[in-house]
Parts: sequence; structure tokens; C-alpha cells
Amino acid sequence: MTVAGSEATGGAGALADIKTFTSLGVFGSLALTCIVAFDPENDWGHRLTPVDQQTLANQLQTISAAYDLDAVKIGMLGSPDTIHTVATAMKDLAPRHLVLDPVLICKGQEPGAALDTDQALKAQMLPLATFVTPNHFESLSLSGMKEINDVEDLKEAAQRIHDSSGATVLAKGGVRLSGPDAVDVFYDGSTLEVLSEPKVGEVPVSGAGCSLAAAVTAELAKGASPLDAARTAKSFVSAGIRHRLGSHLPFDSLWQGGLAAEA
Repeated sequence: MTVAGSEATGGAGALADIKTFTSLGVFGSLALTCIVAFDPENDWGHRLTPVDQQTLANQLQTISAAYDLDAVKIGMLGSPDTIHTVATAMKDLAPRHLVLDPVLICKGQEPGAALDTDQALKAQMLPLATFVTPNHFESLSLSGMKEINDVEDLKEAAQRIHDSSGATVLAKGGVRLSGPDAVDVFYDGSTLEVLSEPKVGEVPVSGAGCSLAAAVTAELAKGASPLDAARTAKSFVSAGIRHRLGSHLPFDSLWQGGLAAEA
């Protein structure tokens, strides 16, 4: 199951999650948290419509009753109320694998609302996660570090986040760190491994973070170890970036069929 928002163009969010699940051979279900529609008449700014809490709770109840879930991915939640609804459901469900993509900043919200959401996510969702996939900014926020400039900093951030949460961490450096490679750091309390692929361009690609966490979730559902899940997810996303889709949007989108195209 993925618990996430819909991004209308299909480049990120729930649609990216479901496409990733299918590409990696697992069956996906969706509890929708919100709908995001970029505004093409206003610099493609975010327009966000939340799903009401009873509807969200109904989705979570239905999916949990229908299936014995092997793994759950948590994506964009968007508000403290939604975080509370999802956290309550996850406490009852207690899935073996709970992969959190910790979306700490929802662009388009007022700063106060964004701060409240960040604090609720850290307090209510992070302690439930078994695996967390923070990006550069989120790694800064969750680790308490002032800067992450290189791989050694990213290693420290991953270790700090694990120590505070208990979760396995895949801290994403991506294109944010200098050098020819896109670097992520895996840490589970005993094993620390740097995952590296050559960079494709110097700007982020929409859907990369969503697809990475969804790929980890899919591989864990299939029985992979956390480290092997992280390795497969890294390869999956790197191939998707190599085969990314251009559009009229001001950014490219990852294609979840990239790895299959290269097979």
C-alpha cells in the first residue's frame, strides 16, 4: 500500500508509486491523502486539495481489511490532521515494513502550516517507520546538522537519523553533492554503504524520491533485505532518470520503465 497524494501529471506522488510497484512486480493499493494540480498559468505553482479525514480513514480501513499487507509506503501527507489519521491507522496495522518518505516541506503552504506539519511528522510518523528515505534538506532537518556538503557529512546524517529513530536510513545526496556521481548513504545501525551512480544532469528529476521509496517498499514486500532493497531501488531510479520524460513542465519526470528498457 502507498499512502500518498496524487500529482496530476503523473510524474510524482501516488501515480509514481503505483507505476513503480507494477514495474517491480508487486500489487499496489492506494490511500489518497490529497490532490496536487500544478497551475500552468502561475509558474506551475502548487494547488493542493486535501482529502477529508473520514474519506482517508475509510480508504485505510478498506485496504487493511482487504489484504495482508507486506509493506506500506508513506508519502505526502500535507497536514497535521492527515498525519494523525495515518499514524493512528499504522499503529493499529503495525506493518512489518513501514517505509517513510519524509516530506517535510509542502510548497504552496503558509510557513506556519508547513512548520506544524513538519513537527507532527517527526513526532508521530517517524517513530513508526522501519525505513526512512530523506532527501538532502530532510536529512539536515532530521539529523540536526547545519550543513551536508559531502559524502562524509551524509554518512554522519544517516547515522544520526538512525540513532534518533531506530529506522534503517537511505539518505539521498543525489545531485546536491558535488562530484560526478549521485550518491546516497545506507545505514541500518551496523552496515554503512555508499550507493553511487553517475549523475545524469545537474538538476533533480520529478518523481525520483517517490519512486526510490516505492522501489524500496516493493523489494521489501518481495522479501529482500533492506540493503538489497536499497541497492535495487538505486538502480531502478538511476535508470528511470536516464530515460526521463521531457514536457512543457519546467522540469523532467522520471520514467518507471527505464530499468526494463535497459534489461
